[in-house]
Amino acid sequence: MATINQNYSKLNSSYLFADIAKRTKLFKENNPGVEVMRLGIGNTTEPLSPSVIQGLALGVHKLSEVTTYTGYGDEQGDARLRTALAVYYSQLGITLQPDEIFVSDGAKADSANISSIFGADNIVAVQDPVYPVYVDSNVIYGRSGPYTDGVYPGLRYLACTAENGFIPDVPREHVDIIYLCSPNNPTGAVATHSQLADFVAYAREHQAVLIFDAAYSSFITDPSLPRSIYEIEGAMECAIELNSFSKSAGFTGVRLGWCVVPMELVVQGTAKGEVNSVWNRRQTTMFNGASNIAQEGGLAVLTEQGQMECGLIVNYYMENARIILEGLQRLGLNVFGGVNAPYIWVKTQNRMSSWDFFEVLLEGAHVVCTPGVGFGRLGEGYVRLSAFGHRENVLQAVESITRNVRI
Repeated sequence: MATINQNYSKLNSSYLFADIAKRTKLFKENNPGVEVMRLGIGNTTEPLSPSVIQGLALGVHKLSEVTTYTGYGDEQGDARLRTALAVYYSQLGITLQPDEIFVSDGAKADSANISSIFGADNIVAVQDPVYPVYVDSNVIYGRSGPYTDGVYPGLRYLACTAENGFIPDVPREHVDIIYLCSPNNPTGAVATHSQLADFVAYAREHQAVLIFDAAYSSFITDPSLPRSIYEIEGAMECAIELNSFSKSAGFTGVRLGWCVVPMELVVQGTAKGEVNSVWNRRQTTMFNGASNIAQEGGLAVLTEQGQMECGLIVNYYMENARIILEGLQRLGLNVFGGVNAPYIWVKTQNRMSSWDFFEVLLEGAHVVCTPGVGFGRLGEGYVRLSAFGHRENVLQAVESITRNVRI
């Protein structure tokens, strides 16, 4: 008789964003005609830029002609796109070879799939609060016990609090894999060179691997802050980087990202290039490559014109973040993030729980946020607001919160 993967039964009973959707739907059913303003899920809203549209259209047109039609492409990604990404990194002073870059259908998939190439007995550390996929995927791979009192036994949690600026210290014990996200989802915190250097030093000393999610790196405007883990000396030996076109270019629905696995990266029992080779085997076995059309769009993003146009969209969202941040500060709320990141992390009032404050905003201001507890135990007492929205809706939401929520 076939059996099910019992690790799924260890997962928390429901998915955060499904719970938000359920509660929002119930509110709308009970309040017909009320307009709900969504500052919850980080889904982009603005149209793709002209250059990117042209690139995607070119991809479609190529499929309409027998002389330019393509079927399966390289599982690792179009060689032109991998080369363009290597050039992109060179602008940050980072030297990568195209065969160290793997194009995918998004950073979320990569962040779930990447740990499949490591042994099941690896000890995994995550930030708390944390993007849920890092945790859930490792639970599914069998690296934890069942969900208990807000945590999964077996995983190690690195505390991110207001006191440490939501950037954790390195583990005090040995771990094998560490997930880091900077700019951080959900807190909006951005790690400095010094803070990342501490993690690189730890990883090299313990022969650990850093999984560094840089999906929001394009939102960093402070030139003193690193956009890539590879800006840190020694990171090539111990870090895998994930990134995406989703937020920087509006590809949330187009689906295109990439993963960097340096040839210098080694783990116990491997030589240089072997981890890269294992990830390549995983991708060629389980993935047929990103969409040809999406990759043409990605090539357009990385042109000089495309970078300029996408930069304008990023600036648009960051202006939204400023509006939200300053509006809530004027209200007297304790607010973090929103400066070099598109997320605003808000302390609830009067020690209210995350879900209770969610209901206050929904019922009182008709604004949907994301309860911080959904990102981990230390997210309790916070909510996350997203700057991904139309300007008029953001202004309306902030005005409604200011008018209807009392501190």
